[in-house]
Amino acid sequence: MTHIRSTLMAALAAVGIFASAPAFAQSAVCQDGQKLLLERQGLVKQFTDLTGGGKKKNVDPRPACTILTKMAANGETTLKWMSTNKDWCQVPDQAVESFTEDNKRVQTIKGQACGAAAKVAEAEKRAKQQAQQGGNRMGGGLTGTLSVPKGAL
Repeated sequence: MTHIRSTLMAALAAVGIFASAPAFAQSAVCQDGQKLLLERQGLVKQFTDLTGGGKKKNVDPRPACTILTKMAANGETTLKWMSTNKDWCQVPDQAVESFTEDNKRVQTIKGQACGAAAKVAEAEKRAKQQAQQGGNRMGGGLTGTLSVPKGAL
């Protein structure tokens, strides 16, 4: 997780490079790239907040999957933008390479998080079904009450 943040920060440092490039001020295309990177920075912050900065051991995979899916989509769009506008917007090769590697890691983590989210959803579904089935077999389920037979014992 820490490696992802560091490479993301390197890629986001490219935003500063874009801002200093003469073509950047003249081109809306270069500003589009900055918007994509700022969006990515927001997604990274959401993910970092979710994981408690890497301190949380148990993270709910469902919101992680959602954030990582958005981050992966942003990465694909940004990589497409970089390959098209790299020269015009003076994006360093190292920034493109770093971002490409980072996006591969995001894809991998996204697969793991979304796989875990699917398992959690399936387990919840099974538990709900078992609770409903169990309630029918036990005459209303476990209510915490016990019926005592009436009459002489």
